[in-house]
Amino acid sequence: MQNERQTQEDGQKESVASPTPEFEEWTNFVDDDIMQQQAAVQSEEAKKIPFVGDKEPISSLAAEYESGSPILLEKIKVLDGQYSAIRRTRGDGNCFFRSFMFSYLEHILECQDQAEVERIKVNVEGCMKTLQKLGYADLTFEDFFALFLEQLECVIQGKETSISHAELVLRCRDQSISDYVVMFFRFVTAGEIQKRSEFFEPFILGLTNSTVEQFCKSSVEPMGEESDHIHITALSDALGIPIRVMYLDRSSCDNGGVSVNHHDFLPVAGDLTHASCKSETNDPFITLLYRPGHYDILYPK
Repeated sequence: MQNERQTQEDGQKESVASPTPEFEEWTNFVDDDIMQQQAAVQSEEAKKIPFVGDKEPISSLAAEYESGSPILLEKIKVLDGQYSAIRRTRGDGNCFFRSFMFSYLEHILECQDQAEVERIKVNVEGCMKTLQKLGYADLTFEDFFALFLEQLECVIQGKETSISHAELVLRCRDQSISDYVVMFFRFVTAGEIQKRSEFFEPFILGLTNSTVEQFCKSSVEPMGEESDHIHITALSDALGIPIRVMYLDRSSCDNGGVSVNHHDFLPVAGDLTHASCKSETNDPFITLLYRPGHYDILYPK
C-alpha cells in the first residue's frame, strides 16, 4: 500500500508538470515494465523456497531481524520460550492454506485419530452440499475434494496406501498434489462465506466494496490470493477445526513488557475436534505464525 500511495503521489507531481502525451505514454510503459519485472523477480525468488520447508529452530528467525526492530528480536525470544520449531512455507499467496494443510495432516499422522478422520469426512460432505446448493457444478470442485480425502486416508497407518512423515513432506512439496489440496481449502472457504453471507458481509465491506460473491470469486477461490481473518474464520468454522495465530509485529504492550499477541479462531458451532493428542488445556493443535503478508507453522514445546 505504501508503494501504491507513493506511486500516486509521484503521479500527482508529474501531472503538475503537464508532460506531453507521448511522455506520459512512455512513463506508463516504463512503470508497467518495471512492475512486471519486479513481480517476475519476486516469483523466481519464491520458487527457490519449497512449498513446505524443513523444521528450523525458532532462533533462525532472529537472523532475519538482526539489524531490524529491537522489539521484534525480543518477541522472537518470547516465541523461543514457547515453541520448539518453525516450518516455513513458500510466500506465494497460498501460505495460509499450505500451512494449514500440512499442519492438519501431520497432526492426524502423529495422533492416528480415526474418530477425527470420520468427523472431518462428515464436515467435508457438508461442504460439498453447500457448494452444490450455491450453484457450483460438481466438476469444478470434486477433484480437489477427492484428493484431500485421499491424503487424509493415507496418513492413517496400517494400510497399503499409508505414507510416512517423510512422504507427507514430499507430497506437500509436490505441486500437483499441494495445489489441489490448497484449492480444496479455497472452495471450502468460499462456500462457508457465501452460506453465511449475512455474517461475513460487514467484514467484507470493511475491506472492499465488492459483494460477498464477488469477494469469493476474486479473493478466495483464485490461487495466489492472500488470506486474512475472513478466510481463517470461514475455514475454521466449515471444518470445525480451531486455529491459533501468533502475531510477530512491532506492536508494544500496555504494561511495558514484551509479549506476542495471538488470536484463537474457534469454530462458531463449538464443534471442536477431539483428537487423541489434543492439549489438555484445550488449545488449538494448529498454530501458525503470522508476519505481515505471510504464514508459517509453529510447533509448541
